[in-house]
Amino acid sequence: MNSVLALSGVVIKELYRRKDFYVLFVMTAVITLMMASVRFFNDSNIVRYLKDICLLLIWVSALVIAIVTTARQLPAERENRTIFPLLAKPVSRAQVIVGKFLGCWLACGIALFVFYFFFVVVCSSREHNWPLVLYFKGFWLQWVMLGIVASLALLGSLVFAAPSSNSTILFVIVGGILLLGGHLNQVALHQPEPLGGALYTIYFLIPHLEWYNVRDMLVYNRDTLGWGPVVLATVYGAAYVAFVLTASWLVFRRKALNV
Repeated sequence: MNSVLALSGVVIKELYRRKDFYVLFVMTAVITLMMASVRFFNDSNIVRYLKDICLLLIWVSALVIAIVTTARQLPAERENRTIFPLLAKPVSRAQVIVGKFLGCWLACGIALFVFYFFFVVVCSSREHNWPLVLYFKGFWLQWVMLGIVASLALLGSLVFAAPSSNSTILFVIVGGILLLGGHLNQVALHQPEPLGGALYTIYFLIPHLEWYNVRDMLVYNRDTLGWGPVVLATVYGAAYVAFVLTASWLVFRRKALNV
């Protein structure tokens, strides 16, 4: 466990040393300025519109940080030849996988917390309402979703040749799931076989990231989601992450490190 925590700590420090950290603060400043402009308007619909924009920026920036940060971890270790002394400490390949994932997930959580902190403070000060439980649910569900994305990016870094191709493919997949993943079962009903069966199979195999998107609930301050669905979504995310990390370990243990 000490090895896993040490590896995750290195990943978190790397986030602050690279441009991701500065992008985080720039995006946070932009979000804060957008919300501060609400003082020029008295229409509540404009407040909701700005909240929607801010949350969209939070989702996009968090996904960028999660995918880009995770996709470069193992390729950078191989390119810099630091993977050999790392495994000679001794640190097992399973510990490397878990440590890299944990570091990326915690780094995403820190970035996401900063985003939500400014969002909550500015929104609540303008609306004179502090639905902290609602905002916590939104934060937690998005963080669980980022864990699934980070695990997929880690697996992709072992399959694809370059971090750029891995990141591009992940962006396309994640965007497709968020936009169309929840409708594949309905599309499958109107398709002939074997296309319908293939779409059903894809529907049950893909991670349903759209379940974690509760932006509308946050925009309208409607806490319509009980703790039961939040727990189930967390268990689903943890199970999917465990499955993907196991697959990553199986690929990593058979992969030659000198290529």
